[in-house]
Amino acid sequence: MPFRQRVAATSYVFPSLAALMAKASPPRAGDRLAGVAAVSAEENVAAKLALADVALKDIVAEPLIPYEDDEVTRLILDNHDARAFRAIESLTVGELRERLLAHDTTAEQLAAMAPAITPEIAAAVSKLMRNQDLILAARKCQVVAAFRDTIGLPGTMAVRLQPNHPTDDPAGIMASIADGLMYGAGDAVIGINPASDQPARVADLLKLLDDLITRYAIPTQSCVLCHVTTTLDLINKGVPVDLVFQSIGGTEATNTSLGVTLGMLREAHDAARALGRGTIGRNVMYFETGQGSALSANAHHGLDQQTCEARAYAVARAFDPLLVNTVVGFIGPEYLYDGKEILRAALEDHFCGKLMGLPMGVDVCYTNHAEADQDDMDVILTALAAAGVTYIMGVPGADDVMLGYQSTSFHDALYLREAFGLKRAPEFEAWLGRMGITDSGGRLLPAQAGHRLIADAAAEAGRRAS
Repeated sequence: MPFRQRVAATSYVFPSLAALMAKASPPRAGDRLAGVAAVSAEENVAAKLALADVALKDIVAEPLIPYEDDEVTRLILDNHDARAFRAIESLTVGELRERLLAHDTTAEQLAAMAPAITPEIAAAVSKLMRNQDLILAARKCQVVAAFRDTIGLPGTMAVRLQPNHPTDDPAGIMASIADGLMYGAGDAVIGINPASDQPARVADLLKLLDDLITRYAIPTQSCVLCHVTTTLDLINKGVPVDLVFQSIGGTEATNTSLGVTLGMLREAHDAARALGRGTIGRNVMYFETGQGSALSANAHHGLDQQTCEARAYAVARAFDPLLVNTVVGFIGPEYLYDGKEILRAALEDHFCGKLMGLPMGVDVCYTNHAEADQDDMDVILTALAAAGVTYIMGVPGADDVMLGYQSTSFHDALYLREAFGLKRAPEFEAWLGRMGITDSGGRLLPAQAGHRLIADAAAEAGRRAS
């Protein structure tokens, strides 16, 4: 149905909910590229005003992609918690915003609300929010997940230790891991993006990580970020797998472009859980997403990129993940042009994911041809820490020499911990103390050249050199 809104002397008509949501989105390059963005600031304001008056029950009743055409739509509607929705179905989008920001709305109330929030509802309310609103509302959401340690607890922030190497050289990877652990990073996951997706190479890396974690009894989890079918095959061959990784999108066509279906994800999820490798929890999935992926695959169905991104979180939510990560600036300036657009997308993604009940992390990053720099990343990091981000990336020197993009460093995590008083996952924090890496207050101790981790990394390099 059409939506109408008058601003000053001009009447605006939005032919569908999809068009209304696209026009209400804050400006970004991808929506301009797709031809769905508002053509003026006035049209954007008109769309926001009209969207604020849309009832949540009408959003649920009008799927943006037809039920019969898209398995993600079917997942969203079939899994929608009608009982939880009854508590908010009478609200408009604007009224939901007011409830989320109300002083007396608690984390417990938001957790109870999460199953009622469809991605379209999350996306819609985010479009009415300023950046500070996204920070405040996300900070109230508490989402806890566990495998060998517990992430998402209040007052904590975890770090993915990302020891990528351009040739998957074990000595280089071990050096990066030792570096990261000595900086207190790695409680979210030790996760390698392999330069090669060959199963034998992935298996070797998984065994390397499993040996390290077992040898030092590190309360963390490992992951080699390959395609879900590769991981499933390795599970069936007895290779030690902690977490199953997959990049996902918010439409069936996007996931098809990634070579994945919901059935594949379910099979891998069940196989990983059956291994029983988690010691304190059973969250076994790791998903990565990013605004613009649906548009880049010509699979967005005319939707704006942020709404497509929120729909990816419905896919993630169905598999009770340990980690969900929006790689927010990785896709490039064609979709998020500069630091301001990347900041906005990071806060939107983090808010929508946590509102829907996900343990949401953000890879605060940019490509070298974007209009952004490390000062922009500092601002985004700081805003996300204020918003209660579950985890961030830890890359040696913030420069991923394998993937060729700029992310965040082990030092950046230390900055956030000092500025906001953030702790690591409690099991990992205790391990760091036992290893003599931190003092009783969680502060790093001066690194000793003869520390076991450093010595082992050096020995590995020596073995490879000989």
